[in-house]
Amino acid sequence: MEREVNVQVDDRVMVITLNRPAVRNAVTQSVAEAVAAALDELDASDELAVGVITGAGGTFCAGRDLKASLQGDHPWVDKRGFAGIAEYGSIKPLIAAVEGYALGGGFEIVLSCDLVVAARSAKFGLPEVQRGRIAGAGGLFRLPDRAPYHVAMEIALTGEPVTADRAAHFGLVNRVVDDGGALDAALTLARRIAVNGPLAVKATKRVIQASRDWPAVEAFERQRPIADAVRASEDAREGARAFGEKRTPVWRNR
Repeated sequence: MEREVNVQVDDRVMVITLNRPAVRNAVTQSVAEAVAAALDELDASDELAVGVITGAGGTFCAGRDLKASLQGDHPWVDKRGFAGIAEYGSIKPLIAAVEGYALGGGFEIVLSCDLVVAARSAKFGLPEVQRGRIAGAGGLFRLPDRAPYHVAMEIALTGEPVTADRAAHFGLVNRVVDDGGALDAALTLARRIAVNGPLAVKATKRVIQASRDWPAVEAFERQRPIADAVRASEDAREGARAFGEKRTPVWRNR
C-alpha cells in the first residue's frame, strides 16, 4: 500500500509529497499527521535546511477531503492546525511547488509556505463560499497580507480561481515555470537557500515573520537579541573566514 505522504531528502532539502492523486491529494487526518511528523523532523534535524511541499499526479491539493469529513475525519493536528502545517509550519524556509490545482485548504497550505513556485497552468483559489463554507485555515488573513485588498476580496468572495501568472503579478508566486517543472525549480531555489548559514537563515525568517507585529519604535530593539546571537556564532566567524580565504564555508550550525 502506497504512503499517503512521501518524504524524501535531497541533499539538505526535505521534499514532502502529498500522495493521494485519485482525490487530487485531498487532506485527511492521516495526511495531516504525516505532514506534521515530517515538519517536526525538519525542525529537529541539523542536516536539513529547507522544506519543499508538493503534490503527486499533477495536482497540488484540492483541500480537505469532504467525503471523509462526512464520516467524522478531522484533518487538524494540535498546535499545527489544518494539514499539519496551516497554523505552524517550520522554523526553516518552506517552499510550495505547485502543479495543477491548489484550492481551498490546498491554497491555504501554499499560503503557509514562505516561497511559491508554480507551473504555468496552476490555479489558486478559495472556493469555500461556493459550498456555503468558510476558508478557516488561514486563507482569509494571509491572503490580504500577501495581495492587494481588492484582489484578496475578489478571490475570497467569488470563489473563482486565479492563474499562476495572475498570482505572480500580485506577488503570491515567486516563479512561474513550464508545466511539470515546478518541483525541479523549487529544488533549485531550495538548494540556493541551503548553502547559506543555517543559523542566519532561520533567524532571517524569524525576524521577517515576527516583525510584522512589532511596533515600529520597538523593531530594532526586538531584532537585536536575534541578530546578536547570529553575529556571535561560530558560523558567523566561519563565514567571514571563508570569504577572506575564497572558499566554501563549512557550517557547524552553532
